[in-house]
Amino acid sequence: ERFTMVCLFCFSGDPLSEDEKKGKYGSAMGPYGNYTNKYDITMCKAPCSEPGCCCISMICMCPVQVFMRHKALNHVEPGSGWKNYICCQGMFGSCLCLQPGKMGEKTCPIPCMCLEACLCPGAAVSATSGVIRQQYSLGLDEDDVKLIRCNNCLQIASCLCTIIACLTPCEGDDAFAECLNIIADIVFCSVTGCMTAQCYHEINLREKMNAPGGNEMQRQ
Repeated sequence: ERFTMVCLFCFSGDPLSEDEKKGKYGSAMGPYGNYTNKYDITMCKAPCSEPGCCCISMICMCPVQVFMRHKALNHVEPGSGWKNYICCQGMFGSCLCLQPGKMGEKTCPIPCMCLEACLCPGAAVSATSGVIRQQYSLGLDEDDVKLIRCNNCLQIASCLCTIIACLTPCEGDDAFAECLNIIADIVFCSVTGCMTAQCYHEINLREKMNAPGGNEMQRQ
C-alpha cells in the first residue's frame, strides 16, 4: 500500500480528459467525471475504513467479486437475485466472443459471473462499482483518478517491458520485466481491494441510512 501511495504523487488528480474518455473503458468511466456526488470514502481511505473487506478481496478476489456483484444488484433492486446480471453489466465487452447479454447469463448467471471474475477481474470490480455509481450518480474523487491512472500506467509499462524482454536476448531485460510485473500485480490487487472496500462501505452505509431511524448521510 505504501508503494502505491508514493506513486500517486506522480499522477494528476484532474478530471478525465477527452482522450481518456475514448474507447470502451473510457466511455464507461467518462460520465462519472460529470457527477458532483461522491462515494462516502475515497479509495485511499477504504483500507482503513473497511480493512477486512479490503484484505479479503485482495486474497480471494474472484469469490469476493461474485459476492459483491450479487450484493450490489440486490441493493439496487432488493430480492432480484441474479435477474439483472449480465457480463460486466454491459459496461465493457461487445467485441468478438464477449457479448454482454448474449452469453447465457439469464440461464446460468452464477457460472457466468464466476468466469467473469476469474477471466476479467479488473472489469468485474469496475462493473460492480459502476452499478453503485449509476444508482446514486457518484463521481470520481481526485484520489480515485490518481489510483486508476497509476494502475493503468503500470499495467501498460509491464506489458511493454514483457514484450521487449521476449524480443531481446539480454537477461537484464527479463529480470527487469519480471520485477515490474510483480509490482504491477501488487498495485492491481491493491487498487481492486480499495475499490471493492469502497463499494462495500457505500452499500452498507446506504442501507443503514435507509433503515428506520437512519440518519442523513454525511461525507467522512
